[in-house]
Amino acid sequence: MDNGPGLALAYTRPPMTERLANGRAAAYPSCVTIDLGALASNIRWIKARVGGHVALMAVLKADAYGHGAAEVARAALQNGADLLAVANMAEALELREAHIDAPILLLSYVPAEAIPTAIAHGLSVTVFDEACAARCISATANAGLMLKVHVKVDTGMGRLGVLPPVTNALCRQLQDTSGIDLEGVYTHFATADDDPAYMREQLKTFNRVQSQLRRAGVGVKYIHAANSAALLNGDDSYFNVIRPGLLLYGLEPMPNSAFAQQIRPVMSWRTQIAQVKTLPPDSPVGYGRAYRTRGRETIAVAPVGYADGLRRTPYSWREVLIQGQRAPLAGRVSMEKITINVSHIRDVAVGDEVVLMGRQGDDSISADEIATWIHSNSYEVVTSIAPRVPRTYINR
Repeated sequence: MDNGPGLALAYTRPPMTERLANGRAAAYPSCVTIDLGALASNIRWIKARVGGHVALMAVLKADAYGHGAAEVARAALQNGADLLAVANMAEALELREAHIDAPILLLSYVPAEAIPTAIAHGLSVTVFDEACAARCISATANAGLMLKVHVKVDTGMGRLGVLPPVTNALCRQLQDTSGIDLEGVYTHFATADDDPAYMREQLKTFNRVQSQLRRAGVGVKYIHAANSAALLNGDDSYFNVIRPGLLLYGLEPMPNSAFAQQIRPVMSWRTQIAQVKTLPPDSPVGYGRAYRTRGRETIAVAPVGYADGLRRTPYSWREVLIQGQRAPLAGRVSMEKITINVSHIRDVAVGDEVVLMGRQGDDSISADEIATWIHSNSYEVVTSIAPRVPRTYINR
């Protein structure tokens, strides 16, 4: 949040009535807050950057990166998203059951027995090799059914994808099959966030494949390649559809990006203090007595742990925010408790808000910062927060 020059976010402890949410969140000691207003702002910024001629396919894999797929899908579509993408059939059906009727692309493997379900729900399937194409053709043969497919080309990622030398023949086969609607062709960049030169090599390969398809008379409605990092690396990868994930959620797709200030984090994670105690010097704290007080220390206990997605090992969360100040974890993370050294913070009390990720006062802890602590990336931070932690949706 931009508070303007000279405006400080001084911490003020809210009354207890404001610290307790309603419903399930009130019954659970920690809560994830999803700011749909921030999501809307991020989507509008992306749309303005790429231009109105480029459609936006919002990537909602892994329950919208842990943010809640149905709620995020609705907000995304209301603010400019044109299509949706998920990993698998279960994720797509969750959206259809939530009465979301926008086009949905399945990015990963779809078993042969699930193809009729994809047809029935108007889902688009990814074809990534000849065997996959054969399953799709067989499922529609003599059935009077039409299956929408996107062919994924492996231009250097080395995962799912048709290799360039056979893409032309495979696409022509699909185009000539009566039960197949060859709707799109796409690729995925391996290093758009940290090696733009290699991304350019992949892009050249993808452009060659497209040229060959055009010469062979193969036409498709959608061509897409650009993920979040590629969006920030130039417009030659936009084609007529972009496929952002991280940027939607206000997460940085590359370090030290000049565009980082243009997006707003969507997710925050908070709990509250359950107990405060003062321990004498050399007192053990937590399992294995891994931490011992160096002097007289005030220790706060918060009811959240690795069962909620707060990493325990080999690298863990380092700090939280209490009363707008950073406080280090003391000892090992337990299944549903952490201990925090609050000796430097005055008047810490039971019920005080503990920010695990997000802003409090003048400071904030981002998913990207946490990622450096646990030697991972922001994707893992947000997707690892357990579904049992309630998601509360706001719009500001």
